[in-house]
Amino acid sequence: MKTKFLIACITLGALLIPVASYADDSDANRSQPKVYAKDTAITTKIKAQLAKEHMASTIKISVDTVNNGDVTLTGSARTQAAADEAVSIARKTEGVNNVHSDIKIKADD
Repeated sequence: MKTKFLIACITLGALLIPVASYADDSDANRSQPKVYAKDTAITTKIKAQLAKEHMASTIKISVDTVNNGDVTLTGSARTQAAADEAVSIARKTEGVNNVHSDIKIKADD
């Protein structure tokens, strides 16, 4: 009985190791949880402000904050003015140190 249990545990462990290796949370800086929490709060503030400005119809962007306030905006916008407004909103957000924009202009999106 103990042998079957041991074999089952080893087999299950061998199957889960490859799965666990794919579960990489690159945004989570586990060594500095305060920084991670601050970055998450900044991302949330930016997304809330974009929603408040009713920009969802003109942009489809992702917001990523790392390294204690460095923000990257990616995705698409219908106009350059909409992309510029998203960058401006991000820059005005408290706690943001730097904003990098990878927003592409796609008028037919």
